[in-house]
Amino acid sequence: MKKIIFTLTALIATGLCATAQTSSDQVDIETADNVKLEVITPAEPVQETEQDMKEREKRLRELTDDVAYAKASNSLRRGYFVFLADHIQIGRTGYRHYDLNSNSNFILVQNFDGIIQYALNVGFPGSNGLGGWTGKGSVRDKRIVYKDNGDVFMQFSIVSGQVNADVDITLFHNSKRAVANINGGQPITMYGEILPYRDKKHR
Repeated sequence: MKKIIFTLTALIATGLCATAQTSSDQVDIETADNVKLEVITPAEPVQETEQDMKEREKRLRELTDDVAYAKASNSLRRGYFVFLADHIQIGRTGYRHYDLNSNSNFILVQNFDGIIQYALNVGFPGSNGLGGWTGKGSVRDKRIVYKDNGDVFMQFSIVSGQVNADVDITLFHNSKRAVANINGGQPITMYGEILPYRDKKHR
């Protein structure tokens, strides 16, 4: 048995023996006497221009967007998704509320069950105690249209004793970004993202 010390810098191996430059970064390897070691010099790193880097990052963004779009589109088709809003417009020409908490401003669809909620947290409790409104009901009259430009349009109603709302959602092509228009009283427009979501009780 032969003991050889490798450094993580330069080293030379010839014949049946190997020598290493002195270094604090060392790895001990034991080999049989008949084992010949060959050191492979690492390849030089690829020299990437600034333009090459920009093009590579662009392709990566496009690939990421394509995957997100496929997941969002499939979740609409299956009927299990959540639309997380990052800003909301109350009324057709009303003031837009930005930087919202997406976890409390959403449209949730779980097959035939749906929830609409907004929570503006602007100093008054609203009907839901969060500065807004929450409506839960049955999802009816669901319809999906795939447009020529790649956008996905979904239309449905959420109906119960507390809510009777028509919802139109447009998922933009090659993206998980979407806009939702809610009509059933004062119009509400939500802007945000669509993500696949399946609640445990619906699995």
